[in-house]
Amino acid sequence: MLVLYLPWQVTCGICFENFSPEQICTAACGHPFCDTCWKAYICTSINDGPGCLTLRCPDPSCNAAIGQDMINMLAPDGDREKYCRYLIRSYVEDSRKTKWCPAPGCDSAVEYIVGSGSYDVTCSCSYSFCWSCTEEAHRPVDCETVAKWILKNSAESENMNWILANSKPCPKCKRPIEKHQGCMHMTCTPPCKFEFCWLCLGAWSDHGERTGGFYACNRYEAAKQEGVYDEAERRREMAKNSLERYTHYYERWASNQSSRQKALADLHQMQSIHLEKLSEVQSQPESQLKFVIEAWQQIVECRRVLKWTYAYGFYLPEHEHTKKQFFEYLQGEAEAGLERLHQCAEKELQNSLNAEGPSKDFNDFRTKLAGLTSVTRNYFENLVRALENGLSDVDPQGACSKTTSSKNIAGSSKGKVGRAKGSSRTGASSRNTDDSSSWACDRCTYMNARYSTTCHMCCHHR
Repeated sequence: MLVLYLPWQVTCGICFENFSPEQICTAACGHPFCDTCWKAYICTSINDGPGCLTLRCPDPSCNAAIGQDMINMLAPDGDREKYCRYLIRSYVEDSRKTKWCPAPGCDSAVEYIVGSGSYDVTCSCSYSFCWSCTEEAHRPVDCETVAKWILKNSAESENMNWILANSKPCPKCKRPIEKHQGCMHMTCTPPCKFEFCWLCLGAWSDHGERTGGFYACNRYEAAKQEGVYDEAERRREMAKNSLERYTHYYERWASNQSSRQKALADLHQMQSIHLEKLSEVQSQPESQLKFVIEAWQQIVECRRVLKWTYAYGFYLPEHEHTKKQFFEYLQGEAEAGLERLHQCAEKELQNSLNAEGPSKDFNDFRTKLAGLTSVTRNYFENLVRALENGLSDVDPQGACSKTTSSKNIAGSSKGKVGRAKGSSRTGASSRNTDDSSSWACDRCTYMNARYSTTCHMCCHHR
């Protein structure tokens, strides 16, 4: 067979068919391939994964890169979009200033501004996370502590501690048995069915009235006095104490997490439903009701901070008794302040929502809620800084005053009071003296009218 090669035709380097120049495409290297072969080559590479970003000329001996302009020209719409996603993902993952938001279902990337002073960043989906470890934002706890806490919550070690603290092995089959209530007569589950005494683990056939009956064991008490059970009981007691301590912190950590989720749902409901209703009832534009949204946003943030203070407290060294007592005092004050704000935003707001018309007390409610929001924000910001600094205000010898140092945390954001120990009380006294028309609350630093005998914010007596 005779094949004629016309001078205006070009041979494709893949299928070896002849095509007119209009049906041939080349990369920068000039190797000619037909449109059909190019499309098949590009589509196959894109469907194979992100390796398509380093696509080269189909010629085995050529390393010329295939640019995005050729991808856009030859690839179908679906493959073109997939290529763009690979390209964006490559840019984000190769950049030191951008990261993907770790929130479930979010495909946004976040850019970190160097020099912002904090590793906490917030995505457009409202999820806040730590730039360093990509876990949920966790100030005032460092990333190492967060990793240990999350591992502890998911590890099997606490299950073993619970088994050790709340069960004993069957003397015959060695399976762990838990005793809920009742007498000391225990019967193992089938097929073992061994009957034994819970205290001394001896066969129940050797027990009776002479050994103390169903609710005591003279053999156990005698052996315990001789030191036979000291090691086993000591290990069981240590496991029980460790479990109780972990449970104390974990339950409160989880409780604040649940409260935060509830507050977040209430915030979204306020933004989408209640704010418009409040505007209609009180005859005020929504722009003047932002203080309500700010209060709920502050509650959500404070719940997050308070949650992580329990992880902070769990890893606080046991031997630093003064620092631990001071931390628990500050944590208690933070909880009390947050509860006041939460109650005001949740319960007192309902009175304004349920009113039949504009309320004459609404302006007083505005002042109270805005004041509580400001006070709570100041306290928590300074609490976070204090914990991040390792509670450096606490004297190692235990000479630090809880009252004085806590007022530093509560009042240092005012600008007139320094962070040094003891300066907060002086600042408060000078304000009382210099401004005869108002007085500052010793607990929350709120400025009250001179004639008031009780703080308008925290109800603390003057």
